[in-house]
Amino acid sequence: MIPKVDLGINKKTKKARVIVAMSGGVDSSVAAALVKASGYETIGITLQLYDDSTSPKKKGSCCAGQDIHDAKKVASSLKIPHYVLDYEKIFKEKVIKDFALSYEKGETPIPCVLCNEKIKFEDLFNVAKDLNADALVTGHYIKSVEGKNGREMYRAKDIERDQSYFLFKTTKEQLNFLRFPLGGFTKLEIRKIAKDIGLVVSEKPDSQDICFVPDGDYSNILKKLNPNGHKKGRIISKAGEVLAKHDGIINFTIGQRRGLGIAIGEPLYVIDINPSTYDVTVGTKDDLKKETLYIKDINWLGDGQFADKTHRVKVKVGSTLDLENADIISKGRNISVKLDTGLREGISPGQACVFYDIENSSRVLGGGWIYDNRLS
Repeated sequence: MIPKVDLGINKKTKKARVIVAMSGGVDSSVAAALVKASGYETIGITLQLYDDSTSPKKKGSCCAGQDIHDAKKVASSLKIPHYVLDYEKIFKEKVIKDFALSYEKGETPIPCVLCNEKIKFEDLFNVAKDLNADALVTGHYIKSVEGKNGREMYRAKDIERDQSYFLFKTTKEQLNFLRFPLGGFTKLEIRKIAKDIGLVVSEKPDSQDICFVPDGDYSNILKKLNPNGHKKGRIISKAGEVLAKHDGIINFTIGQRRGLGIAIGEPLYVIDINPSTYDVTVGTKDDLKKETLYIKDINWLGDGQFADKTHRVKVKVGSTLDLENADIISKGRNISVKLDTGLREGISPGQACVFYDIENSSRVLGGGWIYDNRLS
């Protein structure tokens, strides 16, 4: 029997209308099934974000033509209306171009955050409002609960699947309209529900890599987007000694060890990328350690306004990294994060620094983008 979920929609006069963003995967499909089984008027919407006709068909890729087909089949089996919206042009302008520009600035971008912020939680948010919906549901593993000043964001029950790192840009207004019914389930439970009710996607692999880079070859995509934007440069030591030449900073990320083409008797890692000089600096693993980060474009989900003071929090500075105790030091436009203990993993500009409550680390307080303060 499929579980019922309470979306916390207070509507007494008629059945609440809920839009479900259906990607064609098992998570969003089960989200739609849970919403329908719980008595809400359910409408599925799938966004076509890019043309995959020229991309390699890789098992587990996302946003491909097969995904749209799967979403249609699931909606039909659930007996809910389903619509496909062509967002290819918007996706290219708001996500893919930013992805390319970020690499050319020596950053390591996270396009999934931009897709959530600019497409799903902005454009699709407006579509749902235009359809007089009472809520927009997605298949993300995250929780939102009603707090004293509106809805608050919390990490998912299944911490291994928790997606709060990718949703830190969600605004308070959006959070009050969004619902995440999978937050209280584990992935195994979601798979079992899909199988029990006979969804065709019950055993479909999870999406891997970036949807518009299904073969994992970032540099090939970047060259197509801007063939003239990749200048050759030097690979240098911390002391400035030239060790080798390279074909473009887009081929490197902070913390990278493989593919440097240098052998000097000890492991070397990329510790700095300078988009002004096109120099890639290498050093030891210890050289990757950073205790202070500089962040910008803060989105605050905590109580009250984000004030100029020192905020004691926990932070996550990489999607696969653990939470760290830290201080956010805010002085006007200058916002830094001082980690209690330095990290030996690479922390790269373009990544996110996401904040969590120091006393209740499940609560998400927002976050900001890590940037290179030398270039500001």
